[in-house]
Amino acid sequence: MNVFAVPDLPEIRAGDDLGALIDERVDVRADDIICVASTVVSKANGRTVDLADVTAGSRAIEIAERLESLTGEEKDPRFAQVVLDESTDLLLSAPFLLTETPFGHITVNAGIDRSNVPDADLVLLPSEPSTTAEALSAALGAPVIVTDTCGRPFRHGQRGVAIGWAGLPASRDWRGEYDRDGHELEVTVEAVVDELAAAANLLSGEGDGGTPAVVIRDFEFGDHGGSDELFRTYDGDLVRQALEEWEYRG
Repeated sequence: MNVFAVPDLPEIRAGDDLGALIDERVDVRADDIICVASTVVSKANGRTVDLADVTAGSRAIEIAERLESLTGEEKDPRFAQVVLDESTDLLLSAPFLLTETPFGHITVNAGIDRSNVPDADLVLLPSEPSTTAEALSAALGAPVIVTDTCGRPFRHGQRGVAIGWAGLPASRDWRGEYDRDGHELEVTVEAVVDELAAAANLLSGEGDGGTPAVVIRDFEFGDHGGSDELFRTYDGDLVRQALEEWEYRG
């Protein structure tokens, strides 16, 4: 497997044809997988916000005041308002905002970012990342993964994850196959799109590298069953259910 960044992409702005910009710089093969950072997808789709245009409601003000009292750091209630606007559920309101997005991704601050947004204050996550991935996949003639970075329970640090995908299953299912000792695998479902997103993130990075699109070449899915289930449903998410009974007291 070979992984390389798409070179010399310009600063992406609203209305830019992201697929064409990638296609101009890489001879895309049908079996390549193109990983594109959610930030540039959102910029191309105009998913940016200026805080001057936001009016904080009473809930946002309450959240910001509590976070400020807990952390000792000034919190802008307008930011909290944007987080609430971009969320379908608020799982935690302290010591940080843990939310569910409309497409099912659970992440801090609804995935809203302040980094690498020269023309606005904030960049939001794409509203429908898999729909965008489908459009890019059709334009490029290859599978596409829209990536983001987020933290992990029980571990320090962030890693790349998939928030949208098209042209390949989200996971490969090893259940019913056998290990080298003849034992049948009963629970192993590998989140392939997350693993590929993490590989791409090693090149796209988190800072000022300017390489938000990455090509993964010669990856083989193999002769496995596939599934597009990636985000846990509420009924199967025991951690989420436990959070409903938990309260942060500082």
